Amino acid sequence: MRAQNRSLLSLLFSMLIAAAIWFVPPPQGVTEIAWHLCAIFFGTIVAIVFDALPMGACTLMGLTAAVGTHTLSFGEAFTGFNNDVVWLILTAFFVAHGFIQTGLGRRAAYYFIALLGRTTLGLGYGIAITEVLLAPAIPSLTARSGAIVYPIARSLAEALGSKPNDGTARRAGSYLVMVTLHAAVVSSAMFLTAMAANPLAAKFAEKLGVHISWWDWAKAGLVPGIVAIALLPLILFKLFPPELKDASRARHAAIEKLEAMGRMSAKERMMLLTFVGLLLLWTVGAQFGISAAVSALFGVSFMVIARVVTWDELTKISGAWETFIWFGALLSLAEGLNKNGLTTWFGEYAAGAFASWSWLAAASALFFIYFYSHYFFASSTAHVGAMFLPFVLVCIKLGAPPFATAILFAQASNLMGCLTHYGCGPAPILYGSGYVTLKQWWGFGLIVSVFTIAVWLSVGMLWWKAIGVL
Repeated sequence: MRAQNRSLLSLLFSMLIAAAIWFVPPPQGVTEIAWHLCAIFFGTIVAIVFDALPMGACTLMGLTAAVGTHTLSFGEAFTGFNNDVVWLILTAFFVAHGFIQTGLGRRAAYYFIALLGRTTLGLGYGIAITEVLLAPAIPSLTARSGAIVYPIARSLAEALGSKPNDGTARRAGSYLVMVTLHAAVVSSAMFLTAMAANPLAAKFAEKLGVHISWWDWAKAGLVPGIVAIALLPLILFKLFPPELKDASRARHAAIEKLEAMGRMSAKERMMLLTFVGLLLLWTVGAQFGISAAVSALFGVSFMVIARVVTWDELTKISGAWETFIWFGALLSLAEGLNKNGLTTWFGEYAAGAFASWSWLAAASALFFIYFYSHYFFASSTAHVGAMFLPFVLVCIKLGAPPFATAILFAQASNLMGCLTHYGCGPAPILYGSGYVTLKQWWGFGLIVSVFTIAVWLSVGMLWWKAIGVL
């Protein structure tokens, strides 16, 4: 009864927040439709944060409110479900299921444990290093972290006796999931080809007269990225410690289990073939017009045809379908805000407000606004598209170094993905695993964001000065 009352109060509170925004006159330059959609978006986020209802229900109610008030048409309200990222996330869950169901994930997990598993911290470093090695070649953060690294991390957790819903999440799984997320966003910041929005940021920078080549980006991100990757697993190990720290027994057990598993089964071989095929498609598919989402759909189709998994199994993965609903709904609302000009207005307003400041003070303030406004975005690409150009333009006009400013904002467009459970492609997948609570996700996301910003503004700036960027 208490839980029901709490949910009801949370729902009423979120509706009051939405109503309060709705009836306030919109700021100059903002249309009434954009402002009303902002009210619905804020109300939906508040309902999610306060756990009024399951997340899928909260977001679906937000879409219903948008359609019911004629703020969005039915087609506009459900446009997020046409986005390839949403389908990539869904298929990533299916690929992860194939890894675990066939035993290939356990085999890979036992191998990782045998190689690095003297401590849980060692496993964290193994995941982080894997992210960095894969990042230059796989331009989809969701595909790389959600469909490749996450299944390994999940299998590692289960091999160590850590599952999400039986009280053992903190044994190892929570830590490994957090390392996967934060290593993912840092590795994406290091390379131009590591995340879909990076080329968009480089394209916008070109419009401002700043050319950023693949090597320029990598050289600028190399040192701060390595420093962050070197420290993150240890920082998370201290702040969010796994209950199991000494994994040496697990290492010996893993070696024995690898021997006991013997040769790979037919289903494991087919799953490995699927995995290799996906890696190839994710690496070179764009050159042939095959997107990451289409590649993943090919992979899932092959898994079903080859009887690696059955369709009946996939329909029962409730976490996958729940994530598909809430992420698609949030993306619809975020795209509606962008389409109706609210995000662009916010970017231009924030940039214009600092026009009389010194370039250093203005650039610093705009950077933090740009970074933490990501709480209101469900897509890094949408964030870059709405706010990158006006923010960087004002900084440069006020005298900020063009290249350093552009690369800082561009790489920060990756780092900010750690803030929320919807802030970047793999976040919904990792959060949907159930190993980390919403409070933990947002809390540690904020802490790690402060750490990565500090690394880029200290070590990064010193490095850029040394190589002549700053």
